Amino acid sequence: MSAELPPQIQNQLAQLQQLQQQAQAMLSQKSQIEALMRETDAAVKELEKSPDDAVVYKSVGELLFKADKPKLLEELKEKKDMMDLRLKTMSKQEERIQSRFTQLQEQLKQSLGQIPPKGG
Repeated sequence: MSAELPPQIQNQLAQLQQLQQQAQAMLSQKSQIEALMRETDAAVKELEKSPDDAVVYKSVGELLFKADKPKLLEELKEKKDMMDLRLKTMSKQEERIQSRFTQLQEQLKQSLGQIPPKGG
């Protein structure tokens, strides 16, 4: 059926599919960042509960290194702030994608409404 559609409509359909794929990729990335934020938040809470002289370790790849608690706490909070900023940026991108998707959808409806039905 796509061979019967005008090139403009085929292009709009392709753009819609591309936007849908972008939205799905964005959703996946957002979920990953949200999971990392929850892990980081839990680590911060545990560190804050522990005594100042507690021995703590930082994971670097497959290795654990002894770390300074205040410095590690600061690093985790900075990491969480960066992830929060990334999430806000992604939300704005998501809004733009959704807006463009809705706009294209409307254009496509109008274009399809202009195609005369084939008699049969």
